[in-house]
Amino acid sequence: MDNIILEMRGITKTFPGVKALDDVNLKVREGEIHALVGENGAGKSTLMKVLSGVYPAGSYDGEIHYDGEVRNFSTISDSEHLGIIIIHQELALVPLLSIAENIFLGNEIAEKGVIDWPQTFSRTRELLGKVGLKEPPTTRITDIGIGKQQLVEIAKALSKKVRLLILDEPTASLNETDSDALLKLLMEFRKQGMTSIIISHKLNEIKTVADKITILRDGGTVETLDCHNEDIGEDRIIKGMVGRDMEDRYPAREPKIGETLLEVKNWNVYHQHHRDRQFLYDVNFTVRAGEVVGIAGLMGAGRTETAMSLFGKSWGHRISGDVFMHGKRVDVSTIPRAIAAGLAYVTEDRKHLGLVLNNNIMHNTTLANLDAVASSGVIDTHAEAKVATDYRSKLRIRSHSIYQEAVNLSGGNQQKVVLSKWLFTSPEVLILDEPTRGIDVGAKYEIYTIINQLAAEGKGILMISSEMPELLGTCDRIYVMNEGRIVAELSRSEASQESIMRAIMRSGEKH
Repeated sequence: MDNIILEMRGITKTFPGVKALDDVNLKVREGEIHALVGENGAGKSTLMKVLSGVYPAGSYDGEIHYDGEVRNFSTISDSEHLGIIIIHQELALVPLLSIAENIFLGNEIAEKGVIDWPQTFSRTRELLGKVGLKEPPTTRITDIGIGKQQLVEIAKALSKKVRLLILDEPTASLNETDSDALLKLLMEFRKQGMTSIIISHKLNEIKTVADKITILRDGGTVETLDCHNEDIGEDRIIKGMVGRDMEDRYPAREPKIGETLLEVKNWNVYHQHHRDRQFLYDVNFTVRAGEVVGIAGLMGAGRTETAMSLFGKSWGHRISGDVFMHGKRVDVSTIPRAIAAGLAYVTEDRKHLGLVLNNNIMHNTTLANLDAVASSGVIDTHAEAKVATDYRSKLRIRSHSIYQEAVNLSGGNQQKVVLSKWLFTSPEVLILDEPTRGIDVGAKYEIYTIINQLAAEGKGILMISSEMPELLGTCDRIYVMNEGRIVAELSRSEASQESIMRAIMRSGEKH
């Protein structure tokens, strides 16, 4: 553990108008798991792209020392040749190719241009065994879940004789079981002498696996913490990330709850693809003005499917039941009708379903309500710019202008643009599906503050989250779902992690 495998000295990286990295230093010992943490935009991913050759030598200042030598990587292939493999948050797998084809894509086992399939399949089975997968090598990527896809990426890294494995938000899209399996695999690799750098916003996971934690803030190195010689709590890490103590991660709110805005009765939905399989069973719930209502449940409980089926029947088949707004039955059979009824839905997948990433902030903000900035079918760009500017100011979206493309924003600011888009439709009830997924603690606090402001304005909030502390810290009332059913309704005083899990376990015994 005394050998330094990697040292990055004085790394400075500038983009037009922005200094993304400013004299960053990072030292990683061989055989350790080194965590890299910081708020969105702190420079974590940029630093790893410098290391891996995505940003080539000459495009930044500073030095990379690897295995005791100064390295100048011009391409990803240069770094991979020395065993530095990066797995990005957006997995680089081809869905319609097999596991074997993905693992050896660009690195085929071939002789005279002809692929040796028996050896490819044999080697694939060997690699899959190392990451705990039992799928046949011929299985298509599209036919396995995201957790297993992440393991295929790691198997692909192993095929390249990885010595330093870099994982950028590896568990962001995984459920708790898959996350635990991945973290255990990293710890097993550590025993075998592999070095890993992990970027994550999930501080509980960082505490579990990391030997060292380097904190970045505003493109600079704040400090490196030794998890073996210090008692490192989450609050200690957060203080380094945001530059201040966060005594309460959830802003205080005095709820002023009014009339029932939304009521859903006997909502039944069949599966989107397996049309003879019922997925939701007699779901009933209400949301009142000024109230934040949570939906808790394990992965696959039906929370997102409930939200999407309500919002214009975006998911599901053979949907039945009634939806009432202010006590009157409303038609939510299409997305425009759901919007007209006063509903809005902020998807859990902002990058694919919430935003047009190569469009700017202005266009994304007005996308769901173009009629409001158009006259006789022609968009008034001045009106559009005014709307976007107002929401940029109101939600404190950090960008150089409203013309900045969404793809270049941090996760927290992307989420604020999605919120802007739906707030511009003037909803009465806002459905938020995993509203803080993949964003840092500082940005989370800002999202919670926006939620509180919306509730104070009399809007109803229906919030789906996989993080129980988040639901407990923000919601006035929590419904618990399991296997497509509402199995409990808990007031703020009744709700706890234990009572939620108890409701899930008890309902599982009944069904």
